[in-house]
Formats: sequence, structure tokens, C-alpha cells
Amino acid sequence: MTRALVARAPTRLDFAGGWTDVPPYCEREGGAVCNIAITRYATATVSQGAHAGTPSPAFDDDALVQAAIRRSLLSGVDAHVASDFPIGAGLGGSSAAGVALAGALAVLGGAALEPHALALRSRATEVEELRVPGGVQDHFAAAFGGALLLRITDTVDVERIPLSVELRADIARRGVLLYTGESRLSGSTITAVRDDYLAGVPRVVKALARTRELAVEMANALRAADIDVLGSLLGEQWVHQRALHPSITTPRIDAIVDVAGPAGALGVKALGASGGGCVLAIARDGREDELARALSPYGDRMTWDVDVAGFDVIASLTDSATPHDDD
Repeated sequence: MTRALVARAPTRLDFAGGWTDVPPYCEREGGAVCNIAITRYATATVSQGAHAGTPSPAFDDDALVQAAIRRSLLSGVDAHVASDFPIGAGLGGSSAAGVALAGALAVLGGAALEPHALALRSRATEVEELRVPGGVQDHFAAAFGGALLLRITDTVDVERIPLSVELRADIARRGVLLYTGESRLSGSTITAVRDDYLAGVPRVVKALARTRELAVEMANALRAADIDVLGSLLGEQWVHQRALHPSITTPRIDAIVDVAGPAGALGVKALGASGGGCVLAIARDGREDELARALSPYGDRMTWDVDVAGFDVIASLTDSATPHDDD
């Protein structure tokens, strides 16, 4: 018998608080992150008993796939993962892939995980199996979907921020997401910021503290459905994020920020650990097309909406008629 299923998990836009979810900062100071899941997905196909299909070359990371299979404790499993977003875009794509794989394998094994446990399993696979440095926020965005305020210490407290259909549409309309086409190496930057924090570098300590506060303020703006405030806070977040390490910005990102303000942006920030990847600009109401035109020389605009489902099984199959190899 062949059992197979397809599941997906969303990527995210990190509004504020990124870096405060990375140990040891969150363990010592307590971190806070505000993010929102978007309709750009990592899609995992898993099967047991026979191959589910030909792996897609769009994302496949064999180390991640094999680590997820080991963590699942299943045998005779085939898995692969694909994406509809650029690799290294700063959207938390590797964590979305990890959540999609972990969730799909859990369902395949008959023990579906609730979102909190799923996020922790994906995070443990990434950190313990692959030795990847980073925070927790991406896994929780991928598992839960929607808008979240995460408070991180030795545990993760998840607050879902309700968004009306109208507000979701307005955020997506006014949020111009630009892929710069530049590659990024988040691991080395994360390690450098961590080391500066441990050394007590005042610039870094101050910036981290303010980004944590901004996460709470941006969550309040979402609750109030105030996109203008959200955009202004996004700009302040970038000032402090940029101060963490010189490699966080690039000449292209600096040019985008310079052009965006006069073209109608309330605030702009690079996403994830930056050094390239995607930039998010929130436009003044009605100026989003003008802003997109002004930014078009600097990268490709990515369309998106807000994802509210989080991890989701989108197809399943049980085929007892499929012949076994030894038939």
C-alpha cells in the first residue's frame, strides 16, 4: 500500500523584533517578535511504500529532508520539498520547508501535531540536526499562519492577532514586497550579532532592546487596524536593525530606502537577516502603485496575500493497488 500526502507551510514578513528571538538574548532578556504569514509557500510531498513522484528542483535540500525523516522516526519514507519563493529571500523559507516536512511526516505517521508542537519540532530539527543558528519566529509563523506576537524566553508564548478580511487586503495592497536578487548569508550575520551582544557592545544592546519594544507597538497597530502607524514603525525598525551589523544592509538596499520615501513609503525594511533578499515597503494609502514603479529598477515585485491557515495538508492519497517492488 502506498500512502502519500502533500502539505504546505507559509513564509512570513517579519515586522519587528527579529534577532531578539535568537538565544542567548531571548533566554537572558526575553524576546518579542511581530510577524505575519504570507501566501508564498514551501510544499512538502511525502510518501511511504513507494515514491510519490519526481522531486522538484525548485527547493530540494537533501540535508533538511533527511533530518526531518530521521526526526520523524518513520521508515521507508520518500520526501521532497519545493517552493514558490526565491531561496535566500529573507522570508523564513527554510523554516517553512522544515514545518511543511515535519507536519507532513507527522500526519503520515498518524500523529498530527498541533501548531506549537509542530513549530518546536521543526526548530529542533534545524538547530540540533543541522546546527543552523537562528531564532524561533519563522517556525511559528509557518505553523500558525496569520499575524502573531511572540514572546520568547525559555518558552514561546503565542498571541494570535485577529485581522479582518478588509485589513488583510489593505496590508497586502499597501505592502510592496521587492526581491533584490542579491544572495544573503544569514548564519554568519546572526553569529556576529550574537557575539556582539555577548560582548556588551552598546550599539547592539540598545538596538535589540528597541526592536523588542517595536514588536509590541506594531502588534498594537495591527489590533487598531492602523496601517499608517505600522508603516512608520517599520521604518524605525529598520534604523535599529541596520545598526546591528554592517553586513545587514547593502548599497542596493540603501538605494531602495532613499527612493522609497519620496515615492510614498511610510517605512521600509529589509527582511530576515538581510544582506540581500527581500525588502518590504509600506505605502501611504493610494500611493502603492507609484511606490512600486519607483522601486522597479531595484528588483522584482512579489505578489502576496496574508495566509491565515498556517501548516495545511492540501492533498492525500492511499493507493492499495500500487504494486510493491517485490511483486
